[in-house]
Amino acid sequence: MKELDVVKLKSEFQGLPEGTQGTIVLEYDGKCFEVEFFDSDGDTIDVLTTPADVLELVIEY
Repeated sequence: MKELDVVKLKSEFQGLPEGTQGTIVLEYDGKCFEVEFFDSDGDTIDVLTTPADVLELVIEY
């Protein structure tokens, strides 16, 4: 996974439900990413530092 890839949560994280989608906006070390999570309308829900093990790749750019 890398910056601008679209990902989704494999499990609940920081109050966001499993399946919530987001875009990686910053890669730290391959183990953690800054992810902008969004709702079904495309509106931002939150921006969180997220470990790679709770993320699943949806669209690779």
